[in-house]
Amino acid sequence: MTTAIRVQNLGKRYKIGAAQTKFRYGMLRDVLVDAVTAPIRFVSSMLRRPNSASRISKYENFIWALKDVSFDVEEGQVLGIVGRNGAGKSTLLKVLSRVTEPTRGTVSIRGRVGSLLEVGTGFHPELTGRENIYMNGAILGMKRAEIERKFDEMVEFSEVGQFIETPVKRYSSGMYLRLAFAVAAHLEPEILVVDEVLAVGDAEFQRKCLGKMGDVAQQGRTVLFVSHNMSAILRLTHEAIVLNKGKMLMRGPTQEAVDFYLSSGQAQTGERSWDEDEVPAASAPFRPISLRVRDGRGKVVDSVRSTEPLTVEFEYCLDSALTGLRVGFYLSTMRGEYVFTSFDTDEPEMFERHAARKAGRYVSRCVIPADLFNEGRYGLGVNASSFGVRRYFMDENALAFSVDISGAPGTHWPEPRVGPLRPRLEWKIDKID
Repeated sequence: MTTAIRVQNLGKRYKIGAAQTKFRYGMLRDVLVDAVTAPIRFVSSMLRRPNSASRISKYENFIWALKDVSFDVEEGQVLGIVGRNGAGKSTLLKVLSRVTEPTRGTVSIRGRVGSLLEVGTGFHPELTGRENIYMNGAILGMKRAEIERKFDEMVEFSEVGQFIETPVKRYSSGMYLRLAFAVAAHLEPEILVVDEVLAVGDAEFQRKCLGKMGDVAQQGRTVLFVSHNMSAILRLTHEAIVLNKGKMLMRGPTQEAVDFYLSSGQAQTGERSWDEDEVPAASAPFRPISLRVRDGRGKVVDSVRSTEPLTVEFEYCLDSALTGLRVGFYLSTMRGEYVFTSFDTDEPEMFERHAARKAGRYVSRCVIPADLFNEGRYGLGVNASSFGVRRYFMDENALAFSVDISGAPGTHWPEPRVGPLRPRLEWKIDKID
């Protein structure tokens, strides 16, 4: 088979802490001051002791978003890419799409690449939907006749025909995504690169996206697909690679890769703590400390019984006061299917009582009742935000725990029960005749 993509020893390095540099903007005033003080800085640097350079260099921090990544993708192959937030997935796709240059290593691509890296990538906000379709198609190397042939199909798929002559800056994020995905998927590039396309959009549109991507794969085109939705990864791909902190941990059949990712990426002790380097600076003043699962006796555990209640604790610190903060979790199956979501201020009374939180250390905890879960392993993601204002912190795969169904309803029948929930419901049997 012909190799469509070949990646060899790929590395991408970024400098962090750029905000600490003296001039962040090229203003004329700053340029003039910089020019006047340059001789003074030069003389000062010459007078420094020899080891002072090493002391300064230690503050110039770098991070490797990708490091020594190598793999091949054959023509017509659909490859999934999974990993935690910050693993390097989006950086990899940006390098493959020629959005950013690698620091080292080589990338060889055979064929035309169509990419959907972010909502509305390649769109100009001042142009109409129609104009953006033609412009984006031209960027992808399409001829005008080819775009016109697919134009009606793209508009119909995106469901924005009524607004096709409206500047896209007036589109909602969902409309933006519909049109962007329609262009990327319908203009028939040999290689389609998609980054978390299901992050925006309603359920119906998500199903359409998955269906269209399935059609693209069946047509023999090469697809690279990044998603946190393990069900979508399992459905659309046959092979997947697992990234962690810029390194490729493994490549294999999708089921094996997903199992490896889910098992190695989760804490196995019933508790997850965040190191300082794992918390983005943008999370301030919110700082996560730890997440715990406790059984009915208050012990931190990795496995609970479905017939007993369990407690979820999220410990965090506020470096300054916050208004409107809500802290909660997402419960999901290990394939990324959401079961339910809950926040500590869902009750109006709790929202009013904790509308403003002073600086300090907090623990938000809730009790999940007994007789609710089915057998299996479940994931907990955490979220701290002010609704409609700002998201402070989010970790979609913070912790995992297992559920044992010994003594649960229906266990006297040796048959599996479908679904993530196995509630104990009250039944009555009345004889009518």
